[in-house]
Amino acid sequence: MHDRPTQAMPVMSLFQEDRNLTTLQTVSTPDMRDSARETIRRNVLFNMIVNITDGGWYGFGLGFASFVTIIPLFVSTLTDSTVLIGLIASAHWIGWQIPQLFTANRVARLPRYKPMTLLMTIQERWPFWGLMLVAAAIPLIGRDIALALTLIMVIWQALGAGFTATPWQSMIAKIIPPDRRGTFYGLQSAAANLTQSGTAIAAGVVLAAVDYPVNYVLCFFFAGIGMILSFGFLAMTREPEIPVPDTAHRTWRAFFAGLLDILRQDGNFRWFIAARISAQIGAVGTSFYTVYAVRQFEMSPQVAGVMTGILMFTQVIASPLLGLLGDRFSHRMMFAFSALLTGLGALMAMTAPDLSWFYVVFALSGVTNSMLWTTGMVMTSEFGTDITRPYYIGLGNTLIAPATLIAPLLGGALADSVGFEGTFMLALLGCIVGAGLLLVMVRDPRRTTPTAPPPSRTLAGD
Repeated sequence: MHDRPTQAMPVMSLFQEDRNLTTLQTVSTPDMRDSARETIRRNVLFNMIVNITDGGWYGFGLGFASFVTIIPLFVSTLTDSTVLIGLIASAHWIGWQIPQLFTANRVARLPRYKPMTLLMTIQERWPFWGLMLVAAAIPLIGRDIALALTLIMVIWQALGAGFTATPWQSMIAKIIPPDRRGTFYGLQSAAANLTQSGTAIAAGVVLAAVDYPVNYVLCFFFAGIGMILSFGFLAMTREPEIPVPDTAHRTWRAFFAGLLDILRQDGNFRWFIAARISAQIGAVGTSFYTVYAVRQFEMSPQVAGVMTGILMFTQVIASPLLGLLGDRFSHRMMFAFSALLTGLGALMAMTAPDLSWFYVVFALSGVTNSMLWTTGMVMTSEFGTDITRPYYIGLGNTLIAPATLIAPLLGGALADSVGFEGTFMLALLGCIVGAGLLLVMVRDPRRTTPTAPPPSRTLAGD
């Protein structure tokens, strides 16, 4: 074991040291590593199929228990508080992002990511069954207790997703080759959006046709069924074991010191984080397009439904297209291009003379969602080495959580103080800055020789 360096080492020597440590400290042999790589190569198509199907069934479940529509509607039957109702979607995204960094230390030690993925994903799936029981028990426990239990279920589910995220993304990066990763995420996202849009319509029928609260009981029941089927396909993933360096003596202090090493030494990653934060701010307009169209152009609920359908359909097309083009050319370029399209949507919303422009605005919102999910996740997984990738994934998602939380609040404050034009101008500026950083400052991590992957000797195995 080496002592942790007291001063920053040259970046290239750190990268070389990481390779040496991987060779010297792992218990695997070249034959074992070759065998694992052959297993991965042989099962690429199978793993893509079962994990895309996993996403499809997950979307099936979410259509019946959407964090944007169904669950907020359910909460609105229990309370008049707009703060609590608005908390649902925010809790979902914040819960996904924040925990990722704090699981990276554990994930980086794993020879297989699948067991931890399956264990953690149970925590994001069983709360839908909990919501079903809460809805069924409303006549017995009352609305106040039901509200408290519902919020617990929502927060538990969000944190469960966040604790699943790092081992799951690490597993996908391991079993899906870099030149197919964008295609995979795009197709999985398309499958999830397609099934979710269909079951969202079915959920609306159930809510209208069945008396309360049985209608919500049925919605959450079908959501739970989708989650079980999704879990079954996820569990079919074939992941070989690849022993990692001995990290038994790694401490939390060393872990956080190593994370600071990444941020100090990997300038390309710092610029990427800045670009993702800017893009997150640029996406703020999507949260206000509906309410602006209603207030400014008196958009009817029927037209709003059509707009939502356009958004979902665009996501189904844009996600695999962005992934495929990113694999073929550059995910960095696709990210920048999508950010500019997002900015165009904000500009059109700000200058729209009539409601017809919003058909295009909502279509561009679908591109925005595909950008934040598909392209952002693929690019994040391209940083670092096999050993250090979990740290990059954790940092890359947790560090943008404040922007995810603050951007809608800032956008809402601007809408109240200076009008929605101020909100859309903020979005436009965020998109321009994000695209500029991606095009000028960020180098494509897949096509660039790594310059700072290990955070330090500490994270490499000390």
